Amino acid sequence: MPAVQGHHYERHSGGIAFVRDAVLGMSDGLTVPFALAAGISGAIAASHVVVTAGMAEIAAGGISMGLGGYLAARTHSDYYASEERREREEVKSVPEVERAEIAEIFEEYGLEGESLDRAVEAVTSDHDRWIDFMMRFELGLEKPIPGRDLRSALTIGGAYVVGGLVPLAPYLVIPDTRGAFGFSAAVTFVALVLFGLFKGRFTGMRPLTAAIQTVAVGGVAAAAAFALARLVT
Repeated sequence: MPAVQGHHYERHSGGIAFVRDAVLGMSDGLTVPFALAAGISGAIAASHVVVTAGMAEIAAGGISMGLGGYLAARTHSDYYASEERREREEVKSVPEVERAEIAEIFEEYGLEGESLDRAVEAVTSDHDRWIDFMMRFELGLEKPIPGRDLRSALTIGGAYVVGGLVPLAPYLVIPDTRGAFGFSAAVTFVALVLFGLFKGRFTGMRPLTAAIQTVAVGGVAAAAAFALARLVT
């Protein structure tokens, strides 16, 4: 039974991590390239220029976001490993202090007397379980999922690229930026709404609130870029 519970926990954590990475990548992917396309559309009439600049930005942004996700996951793994080594040393050198810390944690959950003693004994009877307990409940650190760093990089970078292609798609088929911009704004608006609803569903926000927030952020960024391009030209 413990093995099944551990497996379920890892899958649950991995699912949350995947959704979080996808939300991060897609959010920037929909917003930044659209703002860039809007800004260029305010100054240039040829769609192919917007496509070229947009593709370059998507490539650079996807790589940058992916590397950022990789480094964040790698940093967490390295920090966890460092703290785990320190905790193992403390368990060996000052076990009574560590036992007292476990007791304090259980006391916060209402255990006392013999129940408290049995709980502490159950945790400390297995060395690895003891370390895992201290990492989770004393330090608040979850064990890194194997391969998380690479998966995070691919998920964030891939989501950014997918999101970025949405506002650029109309420019691929419509040669004039004025016409392409209108279609780009429409499809990006729909994509932002759907993405906002999805984000709200998985982050605990009200779907409508998340959708409005997502559209507002994308709209402000695009309007600012468009207005700046107009002023420059």
